Amino acid sequence: MRNVFGPAVLLAAVLFSVNIGQFDAAEAKLFNVRDYGAKGDGRSADTAAINKAIEACSTAGGGLVKLPAGNYLSGTVFLRSGVELHLEAGATLCGSTDLKDYHNLVPPSIMPEAQAFDWHRALLLADNAHNITISGPGLIDGRKVFDAHGEEHMRGPHTIVLGHCRDVAIREISVKDSGNYAVLFEMTDHVTISNVKITGGWDGVHFRGCREQPCRDVTISNCRFLTGDDSIAGRYWDRVRISDCVLNSSCNCVRLLGPAAHLVIEKCRMYGPGEHPHRTSDRHNCLAGLNIEPGSWDGTQGRLDDVTIRDITMDKVGTPFYFVLNKGNTAGRIAVSRVKATGVYYTAASVESWAETPFGEVSFRDVSIEFAGGGTAAAAKEPVRVPANDPRPLPAWGFYLRNVQDLTMENVRLNCVKDDLRSGLIADRVQRLVLRDVTWPHAPGAAAPLVTSGVEHLERRDK
Repeated sequence: MRNVFGPAVLLAAVLFSVNIGQFDAAEAKLFNVRDYGAKGDGRSADTAAINKAIEACSTAGGGLVKLPAGNYLSGTVFLRSGVELHLEAGATLCGSTDLKDYHNLVPPSIMPEAQAFDWHRALLLADNAHNITISGPGLIDGRKVFDAHGEEHMRGPHTIVLGHCRDVAIREISVKDSGNYAVLFEMTDHVTISNVKITGGWDGVHFRGCREQPCRDVTISNCRFLTGDDSIAGRYWDRVRISDCVLNSSCNCVRLLGPAAHLVIEKCRMYGPGEHPHRTSDRHNCLAGLNIEPGSWDGTQGRLDDVTIRDITMDKVGTPFYFVLNKGNTAGRIAVSRVKATGVYYTAASVESWAETPFGEVSFRDVSIEFAGGGTAAAAKEPVRVPANDPRPLPAWGFYLRNVQDLTMENVRLNCVKDDLRSGLIADRVQRLVLRDVTWPHAPGAAAPLVTSGVEHLERRDK
């Protein structure tokens, strides 16, 4: 048919038609939980209403489920593919205190946690879902739900649990007082967590894969975690980036329990003591800024490699670096640069392999660490204990190195607030040790400033 209107008019008509279609689609894909019976009064159970809204949204092909301002008391909410759960300003999703209101994820049989069904209970739960989003600016309140029969005879449900999912976004939401972890995901890929605030509870974000299927492509950025347990933790990671975060912990700021590859931790502030207590022990002290110890909790097998740590500040941590390799694990490259730590109160930084093979290539460049010091002559003579899950005292106050193939320190400044009678640096079985412009004080009457044993090649050059 001949166009009698001309190209400009026809184009305007097409654009108008497209815009109208998009507007209608957007309207059709918005689901308000109040339209499904949610009261948001903080007293009535809104579990069924929220789940009905999510089910309707999923059946319609996906969209946005909105919680407007109000307090929504709920048990387990089941997240589904293609659905964004959005908590508007003034909206709080409150966890039920009745444990019967919670359901659990059934973990894959190849995971060590396969039998821990109850441990996988959650307020928000997704199983084998994709393209899901949890967004703010509202609040999720775990309400410190207590379980006398749970882990440590007190831990209740996690706040968010994702199993075998992909394409997940958690953004601009706040989570407080989780009954256990704030966010737990297993064998889940393509996860973005951004502008999220987590306070209290145990672990902030904890994610685990397995040797056959690590968690891949995870980004945690611009977040603020003030947690009672580890701020970020897990094992079997591949292509993970943690950046521009504030991490405050009454345990460890970052704890890696197993193998990881292509890990970047950058532009973060890590500090203690924890603003929220470690609820099991009621302590507040931060044990380590970076606790990287594959095989520490259970027997993992695999390789730690291509780890980059840069542009980090730490304050009042027990130790800045606790890098330990356990049996069944291997390690390649770890590069640390531009780190400043102050108020290190407990023990030396360490890189130590207790596995069958040494650490590979480890470097520290442009690093400044201030230790509390005060170590005694007796402490300098103490034998090195086999490491456990957490840092322990060492006969060196600055660095302890054990079983490393190639270790380089360049422009490294170590200092003590109080005189310390231990050695500043101990190196045991380091094949190649390079110290370029590395300085540390030596107190009168202290043990030798540098103690080496089994170091095959030592290069030391000061400016």
